[in-house]
Amino acid sequence: MFLGIEIGGTKLQLGLGRGEGHIYALWRGTVNPAEGGEGIRKQIVSAVPQLLTQAEMKRSELRGVGIGFGGPTDDDARTVIKSHHIAGWDGFPLADWVGELVGAPAVMCNDADVAGLAEALFGAGKGLSPVFYITAGSGIGGGLIIDGRIYRGVGKGAAEIGHLRPVYPLAGGAHDQILEHWSAGWGIGQRASVAGGSEITGKDVAEAAQRGDALALRVLDEAVQALAEGVCSVIKLLCPRRVIIGGGVSLIGEALLFAPLRRYVAERGFAAFAGLTDIVPAALGEEVVVHGALAYARQKLG
Repeated sequence: MFLGIEIGGTKLQLGLGRGEGHIYALWRGTVNPAEGGEGIRKQIVSAVPQLLTQAEMKRSELRGVGIGFGGPTDDDARTVIKSHHIAGWDGFPLADWVGELVGAPAVMCNDADVAGLAEALFGAGKGLSPVFYITAGSGIGGGLIIDGRIYRGVGKGAAEIGHLRPVYPLAGGAHDQILEHWSAGWGIGQRASVAGGSEITGKDVAEAAQRGDALALRVLDEAVQALAEGVCSVIKLLCPRRVIIGGGVSLIGEALLFAPLRRYVAERGFAAFAGLTDIVPAALGEEVVVHGALAYARQKLG
């Protein structure tokens, strides 16, 4: 049995499984950003024995640990490079720390990468390759999965779609802004707040758009157009068989997100690759990173 850990900016999850698409026991907690990385590490120290007790397991039965971390990671150094959400993680030797805590070998990777691995193996990309996964929520991340393996470039990550800069003419002409500014939850909320003159969240925008609010529909359409530019770039460079989109923004749904996104990609994409890439919602829900961390541990340690 493996232990899978998701460490995000708002959520901490630990799960037990064999890395084959089933979680046998799950622990879920909420992150307090004010407590920083040290606070999350204290939560992990407390959660591991709770999870093992829940599953009636001993630590000695663990074969290894997989970690999906919410930020870039260094494969060779086995360290966090940086967290853009929580202080106290930069340069931290996370894999070694978890391995010593649990008493089993540990491996780590970016959370979007392992989420993409899970969707490719067990979810919306099962049986297909290449698969490009996009998580659009508090930030925007990406993962490229080729023949069931994560593509990691030279070992510090790849597929960082959220840091592309859309080039299609969008309202305001802010073309120096990265994709997250337009299409992440915080970016959608921020632009609506500026236009509306009061504090508005991305969730507020989605709910107002469902009711037909003109400002919300405009801001959301800009977000979809920008995301389409990112997807078009992915298709031009990689021509994946399927693009899978998860995260909180994906929950906006078919009518307001996926249908217009496919239309914009079809209109603006590279004509020679037309129709070769499906764009679909993710399938594995809130546990996707835990599934991926378990699968990654199985691949690397199994």
